[in-house]
Formats: sequence, structure tokens, C-alpha cells
Amino acid sequence: MVALTQVMKDAFEAVKVFPLATASKAGVPNVAPMGSVFLMDDETIWIGDNFMKKTLQNVLENPKAAIYVYGAGAKGCFQIKGDVTVKTSGEEHAKMKAMIQEKKPNLPAKSLLILNITEVFECMPGAEAGNKLL
Repeated sequence: MVALTQVMKDAFEAVKVFPLATASKAGVPNVAPMGSVFLMDDETIWIGDNFMKKTLQNVLENPKAAIYVYGAGAKGCFQIKGDVTVKTSGEEHAKMKAMIQEKKPNLPAKSLLILNITEVFECMPGAEAGNKLL
């Protein structure tokens, strides 16, 4: 596993909406904005499925994803890649559902995507852009 640094965690906490990139088994790409995203620990990101169609189908076919961490207030820009597990029941799913509905009770919180971080890349423009950080 790869553990995020404090700078990366601080950037994550500053962002409100995260672009999540996936691809089908055939390699057809998809990117969608995600608002129900939680950094659970230094190695794990939870993503709540409220309205997913292509994203969910993609990770069921091809359990890999990348999330982009950049926005107002974020010091730095990071692309985080990882392996995805989907949960539709159980303790983790119930916890995610409660976390989402505490903030927005009208959201369905249908399934939980657990992204286990495998790599992190630099996204800021310049000579270091695209370099693997972790």
C-alpha cells in the first residue's frame, strides 16, 4: 500500500468535488464529478455512489480508478490511482450511508467504492508534472 503524506491529505481536505476517472473492460474512459468522497486513512478513499451508472459499471468490469485532487484552497495537485472494491451491504456500506445522509439526507448512498491507493503522481505544471511521488 501507499500512504499519503500530510501535504496530500491537507490538499484532499480542501477539495469539495473530485473528478473520478474509470475505464470499461474494453478501455472506454469515463470521468465524473464526485462529491461524496472521504479520506478514511492514509491508504484508503471511500466514494459514495449516489448517481453512478457508467462509473459503477466500469469499476465492476475493471476495478481500477484515478481521482484528481486539486481546487481552491488546495496546496498542490495530485492524481491518486488505486484498486477499487464495491460494497452494497455490510458494516462499511452502512457506515458510508450514514456519513452521506448525515450531510445530505436526500441522497441514496446506493453503493460504496473503496479505493485502495497504489500510486500518487504530481499534477502541478512544471518540470515535475507527471512524476510519480508515491
